[in-house]
Amino acid sequence: MPRTILITGGAGFIGTNVVAHYLKKGYKAVVFDNLSRVGAKENLKWLKKQKGKFIFIKGDIRNDKKLLKTFKKYKPNLICHLAAQTTMVTSVTNPREDFEINALGTFNVLEALRKEAPKASLVYSSTNKVYGEMTDIPVVEKEKRYDYKNIRGISENYPLDFHGPYGNSKGCGDQYTVDYARIFGLNTVVFRQSGIYGPHQFGIEEQGWLAWFCNSLLFRKPVTIYGDGKQVRDVLYVDDLIRAFDLTFKNIKKTRGKAYHIGGGPNFSLSIWELFSILEKLAGKKFNYSFGPWRQGDQKVYISDINQAKKELGWSPKISPKEGVKGLHNWIFRNKTLIKKTGVFKK
Repeated sequence: MPRTILITGGAGFIGTNVVAHYLKKGYKAVVFDNLSRVGAKENLKWLKKQKGKFIFIKGDIRNDKKLLKTFKKYKPNLICHLAAQTTMVTSVTNPREDFEINALGTFNVLEALRKEAPKASLVYSSTNKVYGEMTDIPVVEKEKRYDYKNIRGISENYPLDFHGPYGNSKGCGDQYTVDYARIFGLNTVVFRQSGIYGPHQFGIEEQGWLAWFCNSLLFRKPVTIYGDGKQVRDVLYVDDLIRAFDLTFKNIKKTRGKAYHIGGGPNFSLSIWELFSILEKLAGKKFNYSFGPWRQGDQKVYISDINQAKKELGWSPKISPKEGVKGLHNWIFRNKTLIKKTGVFKK
């Protein structure tokens, strides 16, 4: 019998790449997704063409009964909990929905794990937004970017400070996942991810910023820079994220109950201007941009300190932003017709 991995949100960008990876490794892959995200239906069609044992269940993590039924039927060995409401903007306009998906939905997943697959291992995709605005950390302004003045990155020991409905809902799921290892003895792990990008990403303006800018340039659409363009994030190509999943599951006795920063770290970070420079050289054209006001809660800099993952997992990112952005650009270029059909610019 092949081992089974269950991926909530498995038709999303990260999920699609995770499913493809584990199918190649011989796993039975069970995708649980409500297909609400832009591009999810297109990703599902692609996944159904891949070799291996693939099962799709159209379901919503807010439906605890369907989750329980799915866990009971397939008894997964591994779970990647990726399903989420992913934008700060949406969380402000509809905080109830944001709470029900990110907080209650994650609770439902953890309860299904506890009741039906208590020996399985689960990784929850969290976010750096659990740290809030981090206004106490000095930042310096340079020509093309902001940088931390006295540190290279934010470690897992930085105090949690949930900010906005999205930060609160994701932070709730984050802490429930940590606590279910402590209280119920489950193999649960948190990834506080930063700037994940790569193929099968149908970026929108509020989420998936690298793909959004790449789409906009290739389709010759004007873009708005909220702020001054010097804001910086560490970025991580999805293949490097998947290696972190593999290593975490392999070392679950060491990783259970912990939260890890999984991002590009200090060496793999980009400002908007630096991304523009890479993309304009790849595409041979210039951005048409204007400026808008800073978004509420937007951090001038967020860079992960990834030393804990390096020390405990032997993990570090390998794919540089220059190489990774080229991979994303090329995928979008090859799939321009598909992306246009999704109506990504109408969202």
